[in-house]
Amino acid sequence: MKVFKFGGASVKSASAVRNIADILNRFPADDLIVVISAMGKTTNALERYLDACRKQQPEAAACLEQLKHYHLEIMDELFADSDHAVYTDVQFIFDHLQQFLEAGPAESYDVQYDAMVSCGELLSTKIVSHYLNDAAIVNQWFDARELIKTDDTFREGKVDWKLTGYLVEKILEPYFDVCDRQRGIAVTQGFIAGTIDDQTTTLGREGSDYSGAIMAYCTDAESLTIWKDVPGVLNADPKYFDVTEKLPRISYKEATELSYYGASVIHPKTLKPLQNKQIPLLVKSFFMPTDEGTQIQEGVECDHLVPSFIFKVDQMLISIAPKDFSFIDEHNLSCIFGLFAKYRIKLRLMQSSAISFSACIDNRHDKLPQLLDELGENFEVKYNEGLELLTIRHYDEPTIERLIIDKEVLLIQKGRSTARLVLRPLVEVEWMKELKEA
Repeated sequence: MKVFKFGGASVKSASAVRNIADILNRFPADDLIVVISAMGKTTNALERYLDACRKQQPEAAACLEQLKHYHLEIMDELFADSDHAVYTDVQFIFDHLQQFLEAGPAESYDVQYDAMVSCGELLSTKIVSHYLNDAAIVNQWFDARELIKTDDTFREGKVDWKLTGYLVEKILEPYFDVCDRQRGIAVTQGFIAGTIDDQTTTLGREGSDYSGAIMAYCTDAESLTIWKDVPGVLNADPKYFDVTEKLPRISYKEATELSYYGASVIHPKTLKPLQNKQIPLLVKSFFMPTDEGTQIQEGVECDHLVPSFIFKVDQMLISIAPKDFSFIDEHNLSCIFGLFAKYRIKLRLMQSSAISFSACIDNRHDKLPQLLDELGENFEVKYNEGLELLTIRHYDEPTIERLIIDKEVLLIQKGRSTARLVLRPLVEVEWMKELKEA
């Protein structure tokens, strides 16, 4: 058994869907669980649709129509018969989305978010599953909400591993047991899950990698392969660095560090389930499926060979100090951390002194104003916006000096293997211009 995960870029067009078929045909003897994300930028489009619905804006209908047109264009290129069953399946999902427009805003944004945005994965998997069957790649479609069960932490569901394992064994594995073909292929969704009372949840933004890891863990898979539009795990994001290098092999530990610090190639929760059962993770290019890509497994001997750079833009550095000039003690820290947890805002970096606590966070968060207001009730709160967070794994001083040219260093932390710097650009950079234009 192998698990394959295909992200949004790998299903963004009809030619991309055909490429998935070509990749699957390279594994004619393997049982496969195929986990698929929403097509292209569908999740972003559904988020815009959700916000327009909740604000009862007239452009909501246009958002939905554009999304439908995008999927129908892909389908029309893949399916010659306009009466194909895929059109009925897809229309059912769009009818469901239309109901949100007619119903207006629900009481809970997070509950409505999961119910609406999860439709992207349902659409993509219906289309891909039907296409594969037409291409003689026989498969069965499975609803991930019936397999992966979480608590009711909407938008970031916590997996019930025992129940999920039981359901995968009961619902999914019998399909492979009774296959009278050379192989069985199960197509299911990434990112989405369900509660015990069948409400839809999601696993966190970009959580499809995690879905693949859950499936691999529950089936004791031989490996999990994440198919991407890059040749493997790179030591830097090509959007920000002109020269990058592929990491051919790294350990679970190194990959966990990179994902924790914000490397976008692997979702942070993906690695632990795989490490627990020693299941290798392969990151490969769907453009070059025969290339080796990156292999992630035990063994740290290669981790230090190539330095890695993780660059996060549009950051905010918040400085928090007690109004009565008391120490940042256990009580104050408990209060501060409690508020960050309450609003589910992740701390990218933190540092404490005797009378102040500083934290670096992503600036784009819908609950940030409420957090700042509530912190301000008991603390003096100051913040800087428009910052960058640079993390260097296996750093040296000349590299740091080179990367801070034309930047002001507001905060720096150094450990044995990792240096982290909060920087203020001294000149306006391209990402700032894009934010202003947006």
